[in-house]
Parts: sequence; structure tokens; C-alpha cells
Amino acid sequence: MKTPTMTTPTLAPTPSIPGAPADGTPDLLDVLEAEGIHIIREATAELERPVLLFSGGKDSVVMLHLASKAFWPAPVPFPVLHVDTGHNFPEVLAFRDATVERLGLRLEVASVQDYIDDGRLTERPDGTRNPLQTIPLLDAIAAHRFDGVFGGGRRDEEKARAKERVVSLRDEFGQWDPRNQRPELWHLYNPRHRPGEHVRVFPLSNWTELDVWRYIAREEIELPSLYYAHEREVYERDGMLLAVGPHTSEAEAAQAAPRSVRYRTVGDISCTGAVESDAADVDAVVVEVAASTLTERGATRADDRLSEAAMEDRKKEGYF
Repeated sequence: MKTPTMTTPTLAPTPSIPGAPADGTPDLLDVLEAEGIHIIREATAELERPVLLFSGGKDSVVMLHLASKAFWPAPVPFPVLHVDTGHNFPEVLAFRDATVERLGLRLEVASVQDYIDDGRLTERPDGTRNPLQTIPLLDAIAAHRFDGVFGGGRRDEEKARAKERVVSLRDEFGQWDPRNQRPELWHLYNPRHRPGEHVRVFPLSNWTELDVWRYIAREEIELPSLYYAHEREVYERDGMLLAVGPHTSEAEAAQAAPRSVRYRTVGDISCTGAVESDAADVDAVVVEVAASTLTERGATRADDRLSEAAMEDRKKEGYF
């Protein structure tokens, strides 16, 4: 009797993904985009009143781009929120307003200046307003009854954010307890919470600064002009190049000189440093970021240098 032989069936070739490497491996940007869209859709389906934090910075712009893709052709089904410190770059505010108008979004603004004017907050001795954002943010969340807040934080930015879950539970005081967070197995995200609590959702958690810039290049996403090299009056403080603005002291303004700079992140004028650069377009920025050994927050944010645990302390108070 003839012994039957086993033959291996020939499988049909797997269809290639547009833009993927020749070996059929999905492109990293496609994977990150799909993950971000999945997170936004899943959280929106579970939450009653979500909102997206939108400052006009590159991370919030990319996050809003993902939200637009997630619900296309319908409009983005939630408003955007900006905590305005009063020290923002004019170019960023103009870009924020133009983007909101173009996409037909509802913009909610929480003003730090209003809190200072009526005595609910006091100006810091160092003039930095970034740490003052927490109370206006929490009040805006409570006033509008937002139960989920999308933020553009990434784990590669800073060690406190490296601990952050994609869906981060905040207690009834808006505070973050890193020991009271839920496991996230098999890409299952749980935004459920008790009355009074809310969650922060970070769709870009697994992205790096280089991923963000490569995605901006691929998708041809528009950004505020100060992300690219331009000439600006800057002065040096603590190893950082700060721009001359309405809140610059006379002594510091006297030291200022024009230089070719760009910004890696756009916080307040009073605490965000520029970097010397000739990268005038997105491709040049991608090359520059690829060669960098410091994250943008570590290199250019004075508010993160207030103490060794500055970011973690602020997050425990309710900061994003």
C-alpha cells in the first residue's frame, strides 16, 4: 500500500498595503494612525461629553487630524478646549482660530488672565504662567461636565508621562494617582468612571517626536509658522533661547539679538525656548529631529525645570 505524502498548500500572496515596505510589513505610521483612530472612536463611543484639548501645537494638531479622519465624512462630534495663559504666541492663537473656523468646531477657552484679574489666581514671582493652567482647566471640565478629555501627551516626552496609561483615570478633584490606574491588555480601553470623576485619553501615547513629524510630512498637515526656521529676537536664559515679548524684562530685552531659530514645542512665550535652526521646511525638520538626542520638553521648556519632578507634581494636581 502506497504511503500518502503530505504537501504544503500554496498560499495566495497577501495584498500589499499602499505605502508599506516591499516585504509587506505594515508601515509604522499606518499602525500608529490606526491605533490613534481606534482609541478616539472607542473612547468617544463610551463617553457622554468628551472634549479635545487644542492649543494649536503640533501634537494637538495631529490629534485633531486623527479625529477628523476617525469620523469622516461626519464632522468631529465634540468641542475643543484651550487653556489660554495670556502668554501665548500670537501666531499660534491665529492658527488655532483659523483651524476651528475651517473645521466648523466649537471652541471653549479657559482664560488664566480672567482668574488673575478676579483674584482666583496670583501671578507667580518668576512670571511663568504654565503652572497656573490647572485650576482653569479643572473648572472648565466641571462647568461643561466633560467626562473625557483627549490630550496630545506622548510617553517619550518626559518620565512622568512615560507612566501614563492611554486612558488615565482622574478622581473627583481632577488629580492623577499613578498607582490607581487600570491595566490595558489586548488594546482594550476602559473609560468608565464614577460620577464626579473623568478620564484623560492620550491617542498619541506610543508616538515619538520623530513619528509626529514624519506623519506631518506624509499627511501634509499645516502647522503654525514658528515650527520652522525664521529670524526672531531672542535672548539667553539658563541655556535656553527665549523670545522677546510683552513680558520680557528691560535687562533681558537689552541682551536680545536676531537669530535664525525655530520652536520644537509651543507653550508660553515666557517659558518656551527656541533652538537655532535653518530647517525651513518639514523635510529639513524631520532630518533635524532624527539627529536630536533630547526630547522637545527636556530641551526647551523652562516650566519642566522648576524641580526634578515638576511634571509629575503638576499632573497629580490635575495638569494634563
